[in-house]
Amino acid sequence: MFAAIWDDPDVWTYQDHYHERGRRAVLLLGSTAYEGRVDGRTTHRCAALAILAMMAAGCTAKTAQGAPDVPLRTTAPTTTVQPIASSPTTVFVPATTTPAATTMPAATTPAKTVAPAPVEATTTSAPGAVALDILAAVVVEKEHPAGYDRALFGYPADLDGDQCDTRSEVLQRDSITSAQVDPSGCTVVAGDWLSAYDGLAFTSPGDLEIDHVVALKEAWDSGAWAWTAETRIAYANDLSDTRTLRAVSVSTNRSKGDRDPSNWLPPDPTDVCTYITDWVSIKTRWGLSMDSSEFGRINNLLGDQCLGSVVAPSSPAIVSIAPVPTAPPTSPPPVAQPAAGVYYANCTAARAVGAAPLHVGELGYRSALDRDKDGIACE
Repeated sequence: MFAAIWDDPDVWTYQDHYHERGRRAVLLLGSTAYEGRVDGRTTHRCAALAILAMMAAGCTAKTAQGAPDVPLRTTAPTTTVQPIASSPTTVFVPATTTPAATTMPAATTPAKTVAPAPVEATTTSAPGAVALDILAAVVVEKEHPAGYDRALFGYPADLDGDQCDTRSEVLQRDSITSAQVDPSGCTVVAGDWLSAYDGLAFTSPGDLEIDHVVALKEAWDSGAWAWTAETRIAYANDLSDTRTLRAVSVSTNRSKGDRDPSNWLPPDPTDVCTYITDWVSIKTRWGLSMDSSEFGRINNLLGDQCLGSVVAPSSPAIVSIAPVPTAPPTSPPPVAQPAAGVYYANCTAARAVGAAPLHVGELGYRSALDRDKDGIACE
């Protein structure tokens, strides 16, 4: 940095009520010169500081008290400043100062985010499985309708021994408010029920029936025909999963009958997807099959209207298969051997001596004379 000052006859300043010839100052920073007008009594050091102050304040200098501001002029980089010959040149070089050390905030290592360890989904801990995935595991085969009898399912029953049968248990469970029961504690006399199939509300249990979502006949046709009696009774009276049995209006239960979703769906459209996912859950939980039309209709619904439906997990049902009865092994009938010492060449010979007919074990009987193999020869 270089600073110079010299008298300028064209510069006058007004100071303390008298005129004074002004001085011109130039400050050279690098290759750029900065010029300004200063008081006639300004020294080189003050001139440099004054110009720096002008630069910081907006690049202007005052020529006189009350006079207009004069802009600070920047000359081209090639401009050189010549000091006055009569005055020794004074070069002002400001003391080199070490810039104050700026304390930078300590670099901090960003906190490391640790991803949680993957948790393997299980049937018991997962919130549910996509119904389409569950459906894919169902066996599709023809139904087995022969031999069905509702009495084979033992419904209703009192499996927990509390003196209340399955109908009473479901009515008490499904009532929105606490169901009113008679002094025995089992016969339900009033409550508040919402029939899911049609969305109707009821207060009298006489307006309701207990529906097996997968009807007993449908269960029989789909595999229950091979169950033990105990498994059929457990299915018909299943209170361990609320999806198996529903308290619904008499009219919808009877319109449904034993039909599967290929032939019947709830009249209330808001219940269709719940009904379908419950159906899939029950069939898979009890290991029941589906026929092709049933499977196709459910697959279409889950891929369209009920896309993304989830089947909530449940505890597996205990299913026992009845052993297939087998007939005792049959042994071939004994081959009759002729009695020792008596021999008839043919039945004519036996009749001639009055020995006919001949029975197995009698003297003279042999299988060659017993044409129809009934144990009697020469009838």
